[in-house]
Amino acid sequence: MAHLAPSGKWDARYLGPVPHDASYYAKCMLGGVLACGFTHAGITPLDVTKCNMQVNPGKFKGLISGLKTIAAEEGGKGLWKGVGPTFIGYSFQGLFKYGLYEFFKDAYMNGAGEEASKKYKGAIWLAGSASAEFFADIALCPLEMTKVKIQTSLPGTFPVPMGAAFREMRRLAAETRYPFGSLLPLWSRQIPYTMAKFFFFEYIVGLFYSHVFTAPKETYGKPTQLGVTFASGYLAGVVCAVVSHPADSLVSLMGKPEHKGKAVGQIASEVGISTLATKGLGTRVLMIGTLTGFQWWIYDSFKTAMGMGTTGGK
Repeated sequence: MAHLAPSGKWDARYLGPVPHDASYYAKCMLGGVLACGFTHAGITPLDVTKCNMQVNPGKFKGLISGLKTIAAEEGGKGLWKGVGPTFIGYSFQGLFKYGLYEFFKDAYMNGAGEEASKKYKGAIWLAGSASAEFFADIALCPLEMTKVKIQTSLPGTFPVPMGAAFREMRRLAAETRYPFGSLLPLWSRQIPYTMAKFFFFEYIVGLFYSHVFTAPKETYGKPTQLGVTFASGYLAGVVCAVVSHPADSLVSLMGKPEHKGKAVGQIASEVGISTLATKGLGTRVLMIGTLTGFQWWIYDSFKTAMGMGTTGGK
């Protein structure tokens, strides 16, 4: 692996199998779209149930019973409410989350220099992921607000088709604060989530290559490297779910009619931190662990297919 730029100086953009040029970052963005859009859309039934457990815990007490309740009342299509804005929103989010993470990580490493970037690599992972998610959430917010409104509204009170839902959100903008009314709680949910997701992924990958697969990373085949990717992603996802769950609950609760116009702090005070932190957590741990594992696997599979190598473990 080359570590030096053509100028002969150390450069983080030359640490991997290929130089990190504009084409590299663009491919990372496309990999992020593939990783996030399809995975989030694929678990829509779990997401619908989780959101309803958060906003109506008296009725939706568990994952299996919640799935059955929604299916019985609204049919199978009720479990797939919001799949359109979910797919589009998280495709946009993945584009910025993964692509900009690679960009910011390289930029911060070069800003710190070779020695400091090695010494403080954890801080660089955290700063890079937080910077990327800041922009990713701006792209996600309007679609996330629409998705939550579709999924948590009583049947018949809000349009389910995506186009009609967007029009209704715009019509109700004065009371829903669409399109960026949920941006602050979204940042409070997603930035800690992404910081945990990227930090613990990179950290766990490093542990695998330090203590389990101790030969140089490039000597292992693609199946082994991608297996490490999935396992590290799943474990990182479990941490992510716990860290970000209170804010996730707040985003869902903001869609309830009785909380219309209330400040985030007021909703949190009324519901209680214990409920915010625990209601629906088991479902979200299952959902986010699996989701994160597959996201990293898809992302690194795409990078490997493009000749860019897997993430982490250098």
